[in-house]
Amino acid sequence: MGERKASKDGDRKVGRRALLIGGTVAAAGSAVLARDELARLWWRTPGVEKPRKEGEVDYAGARWVAASDANWRRADRPDDYGIDMVVVHVTQGSFDSAVKAFQDPGHKAAAHYIVRQDGHVTQMIRELDVAYHAGNRDYNERSVGIEHEGFVDRPQDLTDEMYEASARLTARICARYGIPVDREHIIGHVEVPGTDHTDPGRHWDWEKYMRLVRRARTTPA
Repeated sequence: MGERKASKDGDRKVGRRALLIGGTVAAAGSAVLARDELARLWWRTPGVEKPRKEGEVDYAGARWVAASDANWRRADRPDDYGIDMVVVHVTQGSFDSAVKAFQDPGHKAAAHYIVRQDGHVTQMIRELDVAYHAGNRDYNERSVGIEHEGFVDRPQDLTDEMYEASARLTARICARYGIPVDREHIIGHVEVPGTDHTDPGRHWDWEKYMRLVRRARTTPA
């Protein structure tokens, strides 16, 4: 979340890929439409929803608490949007206040995960969906957002338990999508182009965090 609320990532009315595919079908017939493209796009048909399991999480050990559907956009990542980045946030508030904000449709922002100071992990949006967390549409579509309980000006909020739990989570995300474990692909909210946020702030220990992520990356899940 950072020091200011992230801007809403507006829905696409008609995706460019859908338009291109529609034109191809009209011109050449449905036989030329690739099977994998149909598998990715069939759920976009009005009245059709891609099957989901209620309460399912992407990270073992996470607790599911659903964010308001006004704060994320349904997708089929990584098939429609490749995932190549993790964005680190600090909530600028308590864990409970962050959960409440992400459940509020008027907030217009939410991250996939929140890591509490004691290391507990809550997932609020599926990784295959686009969370409005970065304040930049392209970065929203290509990243997984992780919030951390605390304030950017309180180094005591950044506990060892939180660093370690978050590092394990980030390591699993990187392994799942083949994301390089480096600072080009694991970034802070402040590093997102066009953002006016400062999190995770100057007290976030990137050297420590990246060391923990690398260690977790080589440790069996």
